[in-house]
Amino acid sequence: MKKFVTKFKKEVNDNMRPLQKEICAYEHVLPEIDPKVEIRKSINFIKAYLKANPALKSLILGISGGQDSTLTGKLCQLAINELRAETGKQDYQFIAVRLPYGVQADADDAALAIKFQQPDQDLVVNIKATTDALTASLADAGVALTDFNKGNAKARIRMVVQYAIAGAHAGVVVGTDHAAENISGFYTKYGDGAADITPIFRLNKRQGKALLKELNCPEQLYLKAPTADLEENRPDLPDEVALGVTYDDIDDYLEGREVSDRAATIIENWWNKSKHKRRLPVSLFDDFK
Repeated sequence: MKKFVTKFKKEVNDNMRPLQKEICAYEHVLPEIDPKVEIRKSINFIKAYLKANPALKSLILGISGGQDSTLTGKLCQLAINELRAETGKQDYQFIAVRLPYGVQADADDAALAIKFQQPDQDLVVNIKATTDALTASLADAGVALTDFNKGNAKARIRMVVQYAIAGAHAGVVVGTDHAAENISGFYTKYGDGAADITPIFRLNKRQGKALLKELNCPEQLYLKAPTADLEENRPDLPDEVALGVTYDDIDDYLEGREVSDRAATIIENWWNKSKHKRRLPVSLFDDFK
């Protein structure tokens, strides 16, 4: 199988904080981007991956109605359109999956994202029955899920659904992980953090917005306050409240710019606490300190 190697190296500034240099090198965020160029990079990456794995014919992505899945889904459909045109093979397809728990609060945004992306297939799989059955089964075993833990279970069930669909369609599960999320570990391990390819890794939050603007995305999908929307007791909790730092600060940090000591400390604490999420399962041969 063809190996994919990182083609972009982050130039680090000697004036950065010591840990900032390490993080910036890992996340590959450029201090300035050309949205057109970055769109092309992501599309070419998706196409190259499918061409290198000819048994795979589809891309599977969960659509929430937020910025990250909206952008990733659009890039997927553009890549699939080009692959079909270039190869003449019509079995390539992009499958978008909406995964509400009951009634989704921002269902209108998810529907608008689908309209913007124009996927080959638009599936809706409601995970409420599965999640509630799991919760009840655990309760029968004497294990009570906290609201936070149940939120992580929802994220993992959503990923189980996506891999099941991928298995039925010779598919690749596409992730939405990007640098501003990756640096903080602000995702569920083996939930939304699980995927086969991550086409927007290297972009921070403001850069993702710039790509969506270039793609003529409806503004409400990338100007809305980002929220994970996993907890039932705090359904609209903004990411920035949960993180304790703004995305502007995170983006500045990732671009090698100066941020306040308070912001840097919070960002670096998240980075250190979430190291386990950026690693494959650990064996006795690995350095896990």
